[in-house]
Amino acid sequence: MPEVTAPIALMVDVNSGRVLYERQSHRRFVPASLTKIMTSYVAFELIAQGKLKLNQRFRMRPETFRQWNRVGSTMFLGNNSETSVADLLEGIVTVSANDGCVVLAEGIAGTVPAFTAMMNAEAKNLGLKDTHYNTPNGWMDEGATYVSAADLATLSSALITRHPDLYHRFYGHERAEFNGIQQNNHNPLYGHTEGADGVKTGFTNEAGYGLVGTVTRNGRRLMMVVGGYDRANDRAQQSRAFIEWGFAAWDSKPLFPAGAHIGEAQVQGGRERSIGLVAPHALALTLPKGANARATIAIRYKGPLKAPVVKGEPVATLVVRVPGQPDELLPLQAAETVARGGLYSRLRNGVLAMLGQ
Repeated sequence: MPEVTAPIALMVDVNSGRVLYERQSHRRFVPASLTKIMTSYVAFELIAQGKLKLNQRFRMRPETFRQWNRVGSTMFLGNNSETSVADLLEGIVTVSANDGCVVLAEGIAGTVPAFTAMMNAEAKNLGLKDTHYNTPNGWMDEGATYVSAADLATLSSALITRHPDLYHRFYGHERAEFNGIQQNNHNPLYGHTEGADGVKTGFTNEAGYGLVGTVTRNGRRLMMVVGGYDRANDRAQQSRAFIEWGFAAWDSKPLFPAGAHIGEAQVQGGRERSIGLVAPHALALTLPKGANARATIAIRYKGPLKAPVVKGEPVATLVVRVPGQPDELLPLQAAETVARGGLYSRLRNGVLAMLGQ
């Protein structure tokens, strides 16, 4: 285990959900630009729902320009300029553009408070218990915006697994150019760590230096969160060593590939009486290096599920047990959408259930 002096540290194997290391992972802290992970997540959700398009253009209002022109990290948006959602997301994710965050927020929701309400609603949907957003860009707000390492790992995992195409389009870029100005991404893993493709850095005087970093090798994804460094160089050197330790000290044993059909769940009040359960991403068992044990698996859900059930919605858990190791709890998604049934469907399903069919 290398030296990690950050007051907050967490490493998770995304394929198994196993925590490989943690230090104060539920402690609330100020995220700075790590806030922008949720900003992009809200946009990705809206795009997936057809409520936002990448070619939509949003205007930089004069009031917003006066407040955010060249404040902190920026993509140098001009007064009254119009910028596409795609370019705003590139600026937010790659160069941490504070001005781009506010233009996107106002374009989507009308006002920053309305957008942060959407951010907090998504945090609730994801079960984030130690998170609250007051800004879309993480600019200093006397602690009104806060997160935890555990919540950031959950959010970032959802960002990657729910929206893989959008994630790979906008994340993992070492630099970006906008309006003829090229800027580098500050992620210390890029250019140094094989397989690094995200997620986000953060820094303010209030927060110190933080990082949510993720690396994929041979289909295995590790994610780490470190927060509260006083020096950028410590964050860079230690985070690189930390993620290498994760790959070296732990083995991953594949269980199911992404999209694999794993079981069924009963549905109540729907047009169909059951629904398939699939793996949202490659699922694996993580054990200390050299360990070898037999695993047993079981599916757990609160059932029957109540219609409507939406395709891709997390509705069940795969419980993986190995003697002497903590249980692994892996998410399973609905394989298809089951709409609420009409009167005939409900009567038919009720009769079949009474007959034990």
